Amino acid sequence: MPREKSAKRLAEPAPVVIRGPEATRIAGLSVHASLAGEIGLRIVRGDYPPGTILPNEAKWSQTFNVSRSAVREAIKMLMAKSLLASRPKIGSWVEPRERWNLLDRDVLAWYATSPDREVFLRTVQEFRHIIEPEAAAFAAIRRSDEQMVDISLACREMGEATHIQERTRADTRFHLAILRASGNELLVPLGVLIESALDHLFVFVTREHSDQRRAQSLHEAIERNIRLQRPAAARSAVHKLLANTDEVIELSRR
Repeated sequence: MPREKSAKRLAEPAPVVIRGPEATRIAGLSVHASLAGEIGLRIVRGDYPPGTILPNEAKWSQTFNVSRSAVREAIKMLMAKSLLASRPKIGSWVEPRERWNLLDRDVLAWYATSPDREVFLRTVQEFRHIIEPEAAAFAAIRRSDEQMVDISLACREMGEATHIQERTRADTRFHLAILRASGNELLVPLGVLIESALDHLFVFVTREHSDQRRAQSLHEAIERNIRLQRPAAARSAVHKLLANTDEVIELSRR
């Protein structure tokens, strides 16, 4: 049976399309960074499986109409992210997946747009189940007044959003603000690293969600219990939100 759509639907901005194999330069990025993004995306989505020897500098240069120096710099960037290894007379090859730096912002963004979306969504959700309930409980105990303002503002902006990008940006800020308010210094850089993953997850959930009012209510319950310094209730509220997101992901598979 089709799910009932909420009366409140968020408008999606038109997607930006980059056409042509040589159109790899994205506004604000250097040629080599844009090229690294194109090759990295192809690796993560499986065009070049682990162990594959990649085309040489001359071939990449011809394919994307860029200089060989740009190709070399792009390969260096991908090696730094542990996607590639390289040796003289052999060339560059794709490293085993377990060596990839999946907490790198770029790698996460490529991972999020790969065809195997189910694996990505499941992985992000598992991370959230492990981290977020306890982070919210600690935030309820340790948060400062200033941190509480950030959490409350992000929650309010979610409810006032008129399109998907605006809502997902506020959603991500909400969860990152809770990680910061938890008072655990290790969670802050971890949260920043997964910011891209959360953005992609929230775009998907917002687009698929059948009841935006319920989603907002679940977030408001988290905000309220952190504000009232109720750690057990904050933890429980996060569990309810995550269960709701799990349900949305599961329904999307049918």
